[in-house]
Amino acid sequence: MVGIDQVLEKLSTVIDPDLKKDIVSMGMIKDLELNDGALKFTLELTTPACPFNVEIEDDVRKVISEITEVKNFDLKVTAKVMEGRSLDEDTAMSTVKNIIGVASGKGGVGKSTVSLNLALALSQTGAKVGLLDADIYGPSIPLMLGMKKAFMEVEENKLQPVVSNGIQVVSFGFFAEQSHQAAIYRGPIISGILKQFLVDTDWSNLDYLIVDLPPGTGDIPLTLAQTIPITGILVVTTPQEVASNVAVKAVSMFEKLNVPLIGVVENMSYFICPNCNEKHYIFGSGGAKRISEQFNMPFLGEIPLHSEIMSGSDSGKPIMITSPDSPSAVAFRTAAKNIAAQCSMIALRMQEEMASESKNEETAPEVSTSN
Repeated sequence: MVGIDQVLEKLSTVIDPDLKKDIVSMGMIKDLELNDGALKFTLELTTPACPFNVEIEDDVRKVISEITEVKNFDLKVTAKVMEGRSLDEDTAMSTVKNIIGVASGKGGVGKSTVSLNLALALSQTGAKVGLLDADIYGPSIPLMLGMKKAFMEVEENKLQPVVSNGIQVVSFGFFAEQSHQAAIYRGPIISGILKQFLVDTDWSNLDYLIVDLPPGTGDIPLTLAQTIPITGILVVTTPQEVASNVAVKAVSMFEKLNVPLIGVVENMSYFICPNCNEKHYIFGSGGAKRISEQFNMPFLGEIPLHSEIMSGSDSGKPIMITSPDSPSAVAFRTAAKNIAAQCSMIALRMQEEMASESKNEETAPEVSTSN
């Protein structure tokens, strides 16, 4: 007669490909019940955007099918995103599990377009997502969402994000008095605006907050890195050597600040010819992979060059909404899943470090003193 222990032992052979741990020790098995051959439990994955969710579920069903005593199997699959940053150290933003800064060394690499479509891709998996347009001088997210006339309200001293396509959005471009004017501010004021957008906004239980940073290594990226605990930085570049060389400076800055590097995404990687359906590397190749190898950081995806991406950004119709099955949307979706996986890996390392520190404190010998 099979028992619960035997079922758990069987399930412990299923390994999460990203986290390299079995699903039982990770606490992914919830509410397990076994009665007269009827087995029921919930498989709680670490993120709805995990690239291996289907594979893990298939493996679970396979190992359970090998238990001949189980005649009836009821499996429920859910996801609970892991916290990739220390919420105890950031009570002001305790409702945000992961904060991902999207950076680039220079402008013109399509960083805002990538930020927006990645946010939409994560949201489409079922995750709760926010997008903060942190480019105070040149906010572009409202235009890309077709929300140039939207306005952010304040309730109980908290900024209320504008909701678009399921994501919570904050941008300096939503302030009516600034919508057609240049923002002329010195660094300290710019840093203060970013801090207000972060801590004085009513972010509602977010799994991921994407922060679209201005290019370079100025006040805004520094403020983000030094103000609050963040999950890590995602670097966007293009294949061109000039772009990747400048991006290296941004990577180096965050590395010096001990901010985790989530990985690098290459935008405008190639063009797919509509006639021959072949890839053409118009801007060269290998820029992002060189950065990945130099800094030992994951290469998370390459986004093709396509006119629909650019026209969608200009017209307020992102490609993730207008053409969700296009090769470009598929590329964004793949990159988003890889990013979510990296966030889970960062969260696991953080949990293990905290557990190790706690264990060391418990086993540390007591020091006695005498006069």
